[in-house]
Parts: sequence; structure tokens; C-alpha cells
Amino acid sequence: MERTGPPLTGDERETLRAFLDYHRATLAWKCEGLTDEELRRPSMPPSGLSLLGLVRHMGEVERQWFRRTVNGEDLPHLWSDTHDFQAAYDASGATREEAFTAWEAEVAHARRIEAAAESLDVRVYVARWKEEASLRLVMLHLIHEYARHNGHADFLREAIDGATGA
Repeated sequence: MERTGPPLTGDERETLRAFLDYHRATLAWKCEGLTDEELRRPSMPPSGLSLLGLVRHMGEVERQWFRRTVNGEDLPHLWSDTHDFQAAYDASGATREEAFTAWEAEVAHARRIEAAAESLDVRVYVARWKEEASLRLVMLHLIHEYARHNGHADFLREAIDGATGA
């Protein structure tokens, strides 16, 4: 994924898309050049958080919000038979290929679903909140989710090989 900053004068939808793609690319960049073993390396006890776990989690998040919530698809979780979102974080037996293939597929679905939506005002029912929300809010929620986890990725990457930067 190319990591391009958002436009300084774009319209709202273009800006939201660009910020979301920027954060997606940041997560991929934080994982660049690392082995499967390094990507699976947990932070520090008691946390088992790893870069590969973050990639798997974000694949699940993309799937939940765009395919299940916005598009109304009835899909199983990627890494859990019991609808456990936390299961994605366990990357102990995962590989880069498995995690990135799933995550990239979910990102592609998300882009297609967002592009097909009539506007940011499209409303969808969010079962977890028992209320409707706009596509705008869904996109902002994903930006927030990536930004938060990219902060984790910064620390995880630095602990692996000292690489820093945003």
C-alpha cells in the first residue's frame, strides 16, 4: 500500500477516504521488512499484543463495520467460531501471508462498499449500539481505531528493531 497523506483541500468524503487509507498504509508500513517471528513477537507480559495480531484484528474490524454493518452481510468471524473479536489478537500460529491476505481482502471489500454508498449520510443499524449511525461515523470510527492501534504498532516496532517514525 502506498502511504500518501490526505488532501489539504479535498471534500469531506475524499478526505475521510484518504485518512482511512493513510492509516491502513501506516499499519502495513510498521510491519514492513519483518519476519513472521518478529511480527508475532508480543509486547511485554501480561500483554500478548503483536503486530500480526493488530493486522488480524483490523481485518476483523474492517469486516465487521463494512461488510456486516454497512452491507448487511451475514458472515462468520475470520478467526473465531464463537464471535470473539479478541481471538484475532492471538497470532501465535499466524503467518504474514495469512494475516495480510485476509486483511487486504477486507480492505478491498470495505473500499468497494464505501464507494457504492450513495453518500456519507447513508444510515445503517449498529446492533452493538442498538441505534442507527451514518457511513460518515463508520469511517470516522475506523480512522480512530487505526490511529489508536497504529500508536501500539509504533511501540511494538520500536521494541523489535528500534525503528521509529510515523
